[in-house]
Amino acid sequence: MYDLIIKNGLIYDGIGSEPFAADIAISDEKIVKIGPLDKEAKNTIDATGKIVTPGFVDIHTHYDGQVTWDPYLRPSTYHGVTTVVMGNCGVGFSPCKPDQRGWLIGLMEGVEDIPGTALHEGIDWEWESFPEYLNALEKKPLAIDVGTQIPHGAVRAYVMGERGINHEEATQEEIDEMKQIVQEAVEAGAYGFSTSRTEKHNDVNGNLTPSITAHKTELVEIAKALGEINKGVLQGISDFYDFDSEFDIFKSMSSESGRPISITVEQQDARPDWWLKLLDGIEDAQSQGINMFGQVPPRATGILMGLTATLNPFRFHPSYMEIADLDLEERVKIMKDPVFKEKLLNENPVSINSLVDEIVNAYGKMFKLGEPANYEPDPDDSFESIGKRSTMSPQAIAYEVMLEKEGRALIYHPLFNYLPGDLSLVEKMLKHPFTIAGLGDAGAHCGAISDASFPTTLVQHWSRDRSRGDKIPLKTVIKMQTSETASLLGIDDRGVIKEGYKADINIIDYEGLTLHEPEIINDLPAGGRRLVQKASGYDYTIVSGEVAFIKGEATGALNGRLIRNTN
Repeated sequence: MYDLIIKNGLIYDGIGSEPFAADIAISDEKIVKIGPLDKEAKNTIDATGKIVTPGFVDIHTHYDGQVTWDPYLRPSTYHGVTTVVMGNCGVGFSPCKPDQRGWLIGLMEGVEDIPGTALHEGIDWEWESFPEYLNALEKKPLAIDVGTQIPHGAVRAYVMGERGINHEEATQEEIDEMKQIVQEAVEAGAYGFSTSRTEKHNDVNGNLTPSITAHKTELVEIAKALGEINKGVLQGISDFYDFDSEFDIFKSMSSESGRPISITVEQQDARPDWWLKLLDGIEDAQSQGINMFGQVPPRATGILMGLTATLNPFRFHPSYMEIADLDLEERVKIMKDPVFKEKLLNENPVSINSLVDEIVNAYGKMFKLGEPANYEPDPDDSFESIGKRSTMSPQAIAYEVMLEKEGRALIYHPLFNYLPGDLSLVEKMLKHPFTIAGLGDAGAHCGAISDASFPTTLVQHWSRDRSRGDKIPLKTVIKMQTSETASLLGIDDRGVIKEGYKADINIIDYEGLTLHEPEIINDLPAGGRRLVQKASGYDYTIVSGEVAFIKGEATGALNGRLIRNTN
């Protein structure tokens, strides 16, 4: 007998073929037959009226801490994800000397907005070296598969101590030691090396990430360490303020190592065209045989604001700052007082920095997200536009919206990739020949961003619901987050529905697929908060041949594991 049969489904194979109706037989964690079946199975799922896809492979997450205490890695598993890769953006928790644990937590808390209290309580620190970290993860119960990358910030601090944290230039001896550590990590199973060169990444004290000023020699030599063993990928992010110099670093990392590299691509309003220059540079590099890719999001990078979130439009108004630390119920009560409201609305906010000021003051890009969540809102629905058509100011509209749902309502600000007031720039990014869908940052930005739901946006919005521009065929958006993402990292046993491949499979009610509005919950260790977003329509998610999730909820099956790079 087969272990499991999925019958009567419409199969999207993950490589972009036309969908076809067939039955799928699974045994010993693999797809063993597709088509007419001649044997029975221990279990059968009738997928009539559903689409059947490979499990989604998310290559840009920050579960480095959460993986040590949460086998279900929510919220990714609400969205059909069966494999995650973490250790992106140069931040993570290994290698780590015991006296650097607090600093690494502070770096992750600052860069990725993960509560430090949760990390302090949740991480068990059974490791120092990266191979020891992998061994510790291998013992953890997991519902889905987890791959790792070794982060530059941790490596630099481990080798250079305070000198590395304080952005001093590495000596040749220190570079050689970093190379050895990175090589050792990839040989042990890490999928690659990541670095960050953006001013958006600061530790909890506001200090820039240690890798931002690393010399080109340091980065290229570390990349060459992967080339010497012919294993692993490279991943990075930069502001590209000095475009030629910065792009040359990433290009040299790939060209001199022979290893693939992916770079974050986003449009920023302050520099609206630089992302096009980056994509042109990537395309030119590819024409020279250099394996460069852009990592792009399937929607705007959107900030969620509210009284339960990290930011809200009045977070830095003096009157609000006086009550910011009170319980939600007390704040709501005070804010409903007309006298307090009038005082606050007539105040000028304290300036923090250009990015934060833009987030909290741009009422022309603030919207109600809605239920179901709408990630391509019309500019006519912004608080600024509504204010022009009414007697209320945009600030007053935001104030009233925040108090909805007993103070739990959220405001959506599409910060990056939304300059035209729609997703036309994202469409160009997604359709570029050398881009990979990613950047969901699952597990991170717990109080501000909820982009672990990117896989659902690709399927629901881009292939079915989009009305303000062209759609993308369903077979293509499935491929974008299965075989394409898996192939970039050399994870070659999944992402395709084909005989012999790993049986990671989604059975989706395509017509019923719905992305719901996020909510703030307090379920992290030490009562830490985070944004969680669910979706309806994922009838079954199968991991290694066993049903792990039904309608997004865990069955208790723990068939996931740490995966190690062997390519």
